[in-house]
Amino acid sequence: MRTDDLIEALSERLEPVSTRAPFWRLAAWVGGGAVVSAALMLLVLGLRPDLGRAMGGMMFWTKFAYTLALGGLALWAAERLGRPGARAKLPLTIVVVVVALFALLAAGQLMMAPAPMRRHLLMGHSAQVCPCLILALAVPLLVGTVMGLRGFAPTRPMLTGLAGGLAAGGLAAFVYGFSCNETAMPFIALWYTLPVLAAGLIGAGIGRFALRW
Repeated sequence: MRTDDLIEALSERLEPVSTRAPFWRLAAWVGGGAVVSAALMLLVLGLRPDLGRAMGGMMFWTKFAYTLALGGLALWAAERLGRPGARAKLPLTIVVVVVALFALLAAGQLMMAPAPMRRHLLMGHSAQVCPCLILALAVPLLVGTVMGLRGFAPTRPMLTGLAGGLAAGGLAAFVYGFSCNETAMPFIALWYTLPVLAAGLIGAGIGRFALRW
């Protein structure tokens, strides 16, 4: 059989695939990872006992808005980076702006607080365990993100993995917030952001190998 005949025979069996198929694959994998992460939080850590009362405070929603913004924007960037030729500059830029703005607000709160309170605002009562718990909850989300991104064709696998890791870290921090009763902005800016960045670096390392094609 000639090469042209072989190509024609193979192409006759091809079926059209929706351009949204990779997106839904990513959404399904990330959703599954989020379910596992939430289940681990509930089974191992449990909800904070004062959750109902805390939901009436502004800082409760500020923490959730920050972590959800990090996770959502980074996931948007990862989805864009997974498509050859697509631009991810906007979501990545917004991620940097969100982190910088939150850090500035946290620094302002820290500077305006009385000196004896500053250490507590920065360290809270769970600084030793908070980053490790967020990273642990990020594991199923990171697996889901990487598996979902394997349905794409990223031309920059490390950067795509970095964005995917940041998404996993941000969403894990969001999930962890339902168990953690820390609300001070300096604490959130430091001990929530650091594990998100660590998850991003882990994602970059994994993406270098797992997202190549």
